[in-house]
Amino acid sequence: MARNVVQFQKGLSEPAFERQYGTEEQCRAVVIASRWPNGFRCPVCGGTQYSLVKTRDLYQCTECRRQTSPIAGTIFASTHLSLQIWFRAIYHLTQTKQGISSIELGRRLGVTQTTAWKIKHKLKQVMLERDATKRLTGRVEIDDAYLGGERSGGKRGRGAPGKTPFVAAVETTLEGKPVRLKLRRVTSFCSSAISGFAQRSLDPSCSVVSDGLQCFGSVADAGCAHQVVKTGSGPKAARTPAFKWVNTALGNIKAAITGTYRSINSKHVPRYLAEFEYRFNRRYDLAAMIPRLTWAAVRTTPMPYRLLKLAEVYA
Repeated sequence: MARNVVQFQKGLSEPAFERQYGTEEQCRAVVIASRWPNGFRCPVCGGTQYSLVKTRDLYQCTECRRQTSPIAGTIFASTHLSLQIWFRAIYHLTQTKQGISSIELGRRLGVTQTTAWKIKHKLKQVMLERDATKRLTGRVEIDDAYLGGERSGGKRGRGAPGKTPFVAAVETTLEGKPVRLKLRRVTSFCSSAISGFAQRSLDPSCSVVSDGLQCFGSVADAGCAHQVVKTGSGPKAARTPAFKWVNTALGNIKAAITGTYRSINSKHVPRYLAEFEYRFNRRYDLAAMIPRLTWAAVRTTPMPYRLLKLAEVYA
């Protein structure tokens, strides 16, 4: 049997990473090139002429005299950490298939768990914002899913206390191959929530395939065609060919969360889902994820710790 090309791709090895991003100067050069690919441009007046304030690592615009740091206004803003540490965090988040906990990340970076948590969630926020407005097209498999909830005793299944509902949707080719993934938390599985998800996340040209859950009919509000495939319940339902890829994605996500994180706070679920979505949608070139995430990071506004702790994002 032929190996899965995506699953067995090499990605970026640790020695190769060190050669490309092993020094502060290399990391800084990547950030500058990502932020100003066509050369420096002043964020105030748009001027392109500058001088370097070497003692403070700042760019000073020749026209308006405004001094600018390459990381000002980006997700790296106000950091007291070296860019080397940030790039090592980017490496671990993008090259690990099932993610990495903040405890393990802190050990590898040589920082505290709290610091590692901040770094990780800021980078997850970049992933969340990067894919927020992108819509799926073509044939789309859609399903309901939950994270957390009662583990023993009490009510099970839909409606169990403590569960966080989210929608999983996979765009596929006509031949049934997966293309892109969309994961969004919802308030509940009701018509208004699914309608909102569809209008934000699905192109009107989509042909959506769902099970018999009534609320999925609301994808029609976004102009999508809708096909219902009734699956029943139990393990047999999860093996229905029409939902092969959405069920595969959900299985991988839940296994990763259980194995890597054990449990996650419900208010942070959107960023965890965004991490899996981001890696899945760029799975064909693991090495390229590092410069791509850096490019997005310098275009993402700062996310202070107080906002990271409070963030609540729904579809």
